[in-house]
Amino acid sequence: MLLAIDMGNTNITLGIYAGEQLKFVSRIATDLSRMRDQYAADLLSIFQLYQLDGRQFEGAIISSVVPTLEHTMCEAVELITGKKPLVVGPGTKTGINIRIDNPAQLGADLLVGAVAAVSKFGSPCVVWDLGTATTVSVIGENNTFLGGAIMAGVTTSVKSLVSNASLLFDVSMDAPKSVIGSNTAACMQSGSIFGTAAMIDGMNRRIFDELGYETPVAVTGGLASEILPHCQGRLYYDNNLLLEGLRLIYEKNKK
Repeated sequence: MLLAIDMGNTNITLGIYAGEQLKFVSRIATDLSRMRDQYAADLLSIFQLYQLDGRQFEGAIISSVVPTLEHTMCEAVELITGKKPLVVGPGTKTGINIRIDNPAQLGADLLVGAVAAVSKFGSPCVVWDLGTATTVSVIGENNTFLGGAIMAGVTTSVKSLVSNASLLFDVSMDAPKSVIGSNTAACMQSGSIFGTAAMIDGMNRRIFDELGYETPVAVTGGLASEILPHCQGRLYYDNNLLLEGLRLIYEKNKK
C-alpha cells in the first residue's frame, strides 16, 4: 500500500492506495503548533479506525505548501510506517516541463495537480484548485507548465470580508435561489458562489484566447462541488486529483 499526503494550509489530506485503487481518504487539520508525536498519533488513530497496520505500507509520498510542517510530518510518517517518505520538490521526476520564470517557486500542489490532469486529459489542459487559495494552472503542449494565476480562496475571502466589515457575518457556502440576493446572507452567498463561478468562466475564456485554443478544464478542491454546477462550459470535477497525482509521481520515482 501507498500513503499519499497532500499538506495544505487548512487541511492535510491522506489517501491510502492499494495499487491504483484509492481505498479511502481522511483529513486532519493543519496546525503549525503540533509536534511529530502528535501527528504520528493522528496517523495511528486513522489507521486503527480503518484496521490498518502502519508497517503494511510499502512507501509514502508528501506534497506540501506548508514548509514549516514538512519535516515534522516526514518524521511522523517514518515513525508510524518505518518508511522515509518521498517529498515532491526539486529533482522529483514528474514528466512535467516547467517553463515559468523561476521553476523553484512552483508550488508542489500545482505540480502534483498538473501531473494528474495530464495523465487524465493529456496536454494541453487547465487545472483549477479551489482551496485556501484559488489557483489555476495552465499546461501547454508537450506537458509544458506555462504558468497560471492565484486568487484568494472562497472561504478566505469571506473570512476577510467578515473581519473587515462590521455588519457582515459568516454564512454557509450554499448557492442562494437567485443571483440577486434579497438579504445580506443571500447577497454574500451569491457573491461567493456565483461570483467565483463567473470568475472561473471569465478566466477560462481569457486563457483560451491567450493560448489560441480551448483545452479540457479539471477542477478540484474543497468547494469545487458547490461552485462547479454554476459554471459554464465543460469542466471535469475530481476531488481526489492531487492524491492521484501523488500516486503517479511515486510510481515514476520509486525505482
